[in-house]
Amino acid sequence: MADLPFHDKGDFVDADRGFVAKLSPAVIKTADGRVIWDNDSYDFLQGECPDSAHPSLWRQSQLCARQGLYEVAEGIYQVRGLDLSNMTLVEGERGVLVIDPLISTECAAAALKLYRAHRGDRPVTGVVYTHSHVDHFGGVRGVTDGDVPILAPAGFMDHAVAENVYAGPAMTRRAVYMYGFALPRAPEGQIGCGLGLTTSTGTVSLLSPTLDVTRTGQEETVDGIRMVFQLTPGAEAPAEMTFLFPDHRALCLAENATHNQHNVLTLRGATVRDARAWARYLDEALALFADRADVAFASHHWPTWGRDGIVRFLGQQRDLYAYLHDQTVRLLNKGLTGAEIAEVLHLPPELEQSWHARGYYGSLSHNAKAVYQRYLGWFDGNPAHLWEHPPRESALRYVDCLGGGSAVVAFARRYIDENDLRFAAQLLNHAVFADEGNKEARDLLAEVYTRLGHGAENAAWRNFYLMGALELSEGIVPASVETSSFDLLSVLSVEQIFDSLAIRVDGPRAWHERLSIDWHLSDLGERHRTTLSNGALIHQREPADESADLTLRLTKEQLVGLVAGKGVGGVEREGDTAALQRLVAVLDRPAPDFAIVTA
Repeated sequence: MADLPFHDKGDFVDADRGFVAKLSPAVIKTADGRVIWDNDSYDFLQGECPDSAHPSLWRQSQLCARQGLYEVAEGIYQVRGLDLSNMTLVEGERGVLVIDPLISTECAAAALKLYRAHRGDRPVTGVVYTHSHVDHFGGVRGVTDGDVPILAPAGFMDHAVAENVYAGPAMTRRAVYMYGFALPRAPEGQIGCGLGLTTSTGTVSLLSPTLDVTRTGQEETVDGIRMVFQLTPGAEAPAEMTFLFPDHRALCLAENATHNQHNVLTLRGATVRDARAWARYLDEALALFADRADVAFASHHWPTWGRDGIVRFLGQQRDLYAYLHDQTVRLLNKGLTGAEIAEVLHLPPELEQSWHARGYYGSLSHNAKAVYQRYLGWFDGNPAHLWEHPPRESALRYVDCLGGGSAVVAFARRYIDENDLRFAAQLLNHAVFADEGNKEARDLLAEVYTRLGHGAENAAWRNFYLMGALELSEGIVPASVETSSFDLLSVLSVEQIFDSLAIRVDGPRAWHERLSIDWHLSDLGERHRTTLSNGALIHQREPADESADLTLRLTKEQLVGLVAGKGVGGVEREGDTAALQRLVAVLDRPAPDFAIVTA
């Protein structure tokens, strides 16, 4: 860390450049008064770095805490610090084009209000979603009711809702750890997440795009604003795009190049991203746009100005993901496992000393493991790891071999004294999983997690450690964020709606049930069949016969309402009405507050 260029204040200059005005107070509430965003709670970051934080992460959080309206280029403005992401506004002939309207409608509305207070009451004449993550579309109803062009990359709708259909509850629970939702905003608590400060917790919405961007080089004009697009699927998001404003000489990088090392696999959980493709897209962006841009900005952090700065920034970001990918693959082909690669992989000196390559959000350690996972999966080839006991059963056996819970705690104290906190955490984790009532082990593990968190340069690691310590001490913290909204449910395809039912079937309870239901969707003119067989709910579109046990005639909106638990009012039923009750009887509910640091 001594080699990091703390004397270089260039990022602070760029983060403050173009400042127009702050939101004061920077507290955003729902209509009923619930606080869903509070930038002011991070005012403590203006002070010196304490012993309870890594100096490099403290610096990053100081930069992320800057909030307000900023001019990026003539006619282009950003509102930063009012959610995890930035909202960009581009002035057109009649109004303003909004790029990435944040997570929550309340935050997006506040951002638009701040912009209008200083640039006039311009109508929103278009929206662009850069990619399919919720912090880039969730607040859209805070800026428009949908009577404007909405542009998005090809595949946006499928991917925007897919996470909520399949693994939303599990991802949300893990996000509580990743973003440190329950931690105090304080020098010893949550100080940010690297990509920003945290996520807002307001109303999530979604309006369907009216125009898909389907190819690199595609040009579109909205309200007189010209845009040239580059599609970048499968890198930072499954559906994503960067684009140039040629008349402004400004390049929007979406989230493909930000001022930190990003995640190849986010710790909240997702599919593994393609670091190789990521690097190639950045190289393509350099070739397409570097000579045509005077400023590059993203949906997080602050812009980069000047051709030389843009070329250096994009080139180093490209090299970062290429090096990470290629060196991990080189080492896995020498027989190293993901964990072993993470221990020996180091960045070249130029990247190591570049602030925007530091692991504040992603990390070299967990990104290397992600690349390994992408190619070789969870199994490292060692047969001892092929059929291991689950955590609690392993813990019971380890604790027994080590002489009991008290002996494990004693061993852990020895490793703590030797400053091997990593192994102390492993030992104490076994002690806690073997006996959740072992208060000495729980308290000591909480202390170890706290020390690991305070020493972490990576904000997500810090939050995971500190949340683990909190829940060991105080119990499970209920999730305060929603995994979906009615807007998100409403835009699911019919296939996705039935998928959402299929993954809720409690297989063993349904082993001996066999039933079929036809769903006639009158507004779509479609017929779908679901068949429960061997504990699996099978979906067919336009079945060839009329042999279902029950036929339901309804609209898609009624289907969404039924899945959301609003009942079957107004739905026409023909046949064995008990079939629907039998299906509902085998549906399980997710457990949004499952244990993580205890068995």
